[in-house]
Amino acid sequence: MRRVHVIVSGEVQGVGYRYTMKIVANQARVVGWVRNRRDGRVEAEFEGEDARVDEVLAWMAEGPPGSRVTGAQVTDASPRGASAESGFEVLPTA
Repeated sequence: MRRVHVIVSGEVQGVGYRYTMKIVANQARVVGWVRNRRDGRVEAEFEGEDARVDEVLAWMAEGPPGSRVTGAQVTDASPRGASAESGFEVLPTA
């Protein structure tokens, strides 16, 4: 089990990044959240099986069509043991 906190830079707002990430995260069966930041970046925190977290991280480095990811800061966090029922949500801008 792995939990990560990620901040993605580039052209990542106004291109469907968060909502596409929710679809990707649900398909990978990871739980957590994603939100826009006021500084123009996107922030996310999620957990799941190592391979599934890696799958979502790989997608985040590319983003959806129309985005241009220039960087991703990934920090490992302590897993919380969240269950699949917790789901993945899009939070309001922080």
